[in-house]
Amino acid sequence: MSNGYPNAGFRNTPDTAVVPFYLYAAISFLACTILLSLSTESFTQHYFSPQLLAITHGMALGWGTMIILGASHQLIPVLTEKSLFSIRLAHLSFFLAAVGIPLLVYGFYTFNMGWPSKWGGRLVLLAVMAYLVNILYTVKTGKSGNIYSLFIVTAASWLFITAFLGLVLVYNFNFPFLPKDVLTYLPLHAHAGIMGWFLMLIIGVASRLIPMFLISKYQNNRRLQLIFLMINGGLIYYLLSYYFQFPYPVLFSGLMIGTALSFFLHYIFRVWQSRIRKKVDQPMRISLLSVAIMLLPLFILLLVSGYRITGGQHSRLVLLYGFLIFFGWMTSLILGMTFKTLPFIIWNKHYHDKAGLMKTPDPKTLMSDRLFMAMGISYLAGFMLFALGIFGGYTSLLKAGSIVLILAAVFYNLNVLKIWRHKPLV
Repeated sequence: MSNGYPNAGFRNTPDTAVVPFYLYAAISFLACTILLSLSTESFTQHYFSPQLLAITHGMALGWGTMIILGASHQLIPVLTEKSLFSIRLAHLSFFLAAVGIPLLVYGFYTFNMGWPSKWGGRLVLLAVMAYLVNILYTVKTGKSGNIYSLFIVTAASWLFITAFLGLVLVYNFNFPFLPKDVLTYLPLHAHAGIMGWFLMLIIGVASRLIPMFLISKYQNNRRLQLIFLMINGGLIYYLLSYYFQFPYPVLFSGLMIGTALSFFLHYIFRVWQSRIRKKVDQPMRISLLSVAIMLLPLFILLLVSGYRITGGQHSRLVLLYGFLIFFGWMTSLILGMTFKTLPFIIWNKHYHDKAGLMKTPDPKTLMSDRLFMAMGISYLAGFMLFALGIFGGYTSLLKAGSIVLILAAVFYNLNVLKIWRHKPLV
C-alpha cells in the first residue's frame, strides 16, 4: 500500500514530527483570536503598537509558520521522493519554536525588549536553522530538478532572513546601531516574511497539492519558473533599494509580485478547468477562496504606495493590509488544507499497514462536517465584520468580528482534536 501519493518510494515521516505542529498551531490560532478581541482598540490607532506586534507575530509564527513547518515535514518527502533527512531535527525545530514563540509574543505584548524578546528571537532563529538544514539535506539527497522543492527551499531561506532581521531589530531597541529608526526597517522584515516565506512556500505547495486534490493533470513548469523569478526579483529589488536608493521600490516590487500572482491565479484556473474531480469538497473550497483573497492585500499596498495617503486613513489601510494577509489569505488556506492533510496523516498512522487486509475508513470521515461548516461560516462572518471595522474605524464591528472569529477558532480546535484522538476500528 502506498502512502496515498503517486510514485511514493520513500519512508513516511512519523506523525510525531508532524502532528505536534498542527496541535500547537491550533492552540495559537485560538490564543490569537482571544488576544484580538482584547485588543480591538489598537486597530483604531497607529499600526505600530505592542498589542499589534504580539498578534502579528502570534499569527505569523505560532499559527502560520508552525503548521507549515509540520506540513512540510510530510510534504517534502513527497516532492523529493526521499525520506526526511532527520526526524531529530524536526523534533528540535518544534521544541525550540514552541518555547521561543510565546516568549517573543509576551515580550512584544509587554514591550519588554529585554530577555523575553531576545531569548524568544534566539530560539525561533535556531528553530528555523534546524528546519532549513533538514530541508536542504532532504532535497539534496532526493529527486533533483523539482520546481516545487525549489519554491520550498527558497521560502525556507527567506524565513531564515526574516528571523535574523527580526532578531537584529530586537537588539537594536536595546543597543541602537542601525543608522535609521526601527520603523524604516520594519517593512523589510515584514515583507521578507510575507512574500519570501509565506507567499513563496504557499505557491510552491499549492501548485502541487491543488492539482493533486482536484485530480488535474495540468502542469506548466515554465509558468511556475517565471512566477518564482518574478517574486524573488521583486523582493530582491525591494531589499536592495534600502542600500542603493532605487526609485519607487514598493511600487515596482508590488507590480512584479502582482504580475506573478496573476500568473499563479491563471495557473490555478487552468488546473480547475482540467480537473477530473468535478465535485469539490468544503475544505478545498476554502483553500481556493484563499487564492482569490491573496490579491486584496497587494491592491492595498499598491494603493498606499501609489497615492499620497497619510494620517489616519494611511494607518487604517496598513492595518487592513496586515489583517487581510494573516486572518484572510493565510488563515483561509490553512483552514482548508488542515482538513485535507491532517485526516490522511492520522489515517496513515492507524491504517497504513492494514489497508488491503481489512475495510478501512475514508480519511475524510475522521473529521466532523458539522464542525467544519460551523467553522467556515463563523470564520467568513468574523473576517468580514472585522475587516469592515478596520476600514471604517467602527469599534462595535471590531468587537463583534473578533468574538465570531473566536468561535471559528474553537470549532477548528474541536475538529482538530477529534481527528487527533481518532481510535482505530480494530
